[in-house]
Amino acid sequence: MAGAFLDTNVLVYAFTADPRAARAQSLLGSGATISIQGLNEFTNVARRKLGMNWDEIGDAVAAIRTLCPTVVAMDIDIHVNAVLIAKRHGFAIFDALMIASALRGGCDILWSEDMHDGMLIDGRLHIINPF
Repeated sequence: MAGAFLDTNVLVYAFTADPRAARAQSLLGSGATISIQGLNEFTNVARRKLGMNWDEIGDAVAAIRTLCPTVVAMDIDIHVNAVLIAKRHGFAIFDALMIASALRGGCDILWSEDMHDGMLIDGRLHIINPF
C-alpha cells in the first residue's frame, strides 16, 4: 500500500487470534511502510504479552519485513521533528516518533488504533483507526 504506514498495534494484532487480526493482516499484506521503532515495540510486546519465544519472534519479524520492505530508520532529525509534533499536538513522545517516521517515509496515512482518529498532521498525514 503506497503511502501507508503501520503503527505497532497493527503489527501486533496480525499475530494474534483477536477479532482485529484479519484487518491487521490485510494491512500488513498490502506492503505498507513501517519503522525500526515499530519492529522494536513489536518484539517487546511479542515477548512480554504474546509469549512468543525468540525463534517465533525472529520468524514474525522476518515475515513483517518481507511484507513491508520499507523500514524507516530512527535518526536525530526524526527525534527533533517528533519533539515538535509532541509539543504542537500533545502526543506522547513515542507516538510522535511514529508520526515523524511516517512523515519521513512520505506516507499520507498512518494506520493506528491508539492515536487521534481522523487527525491531519502537517497538512499531509491522516491518522486513521483501521478497526
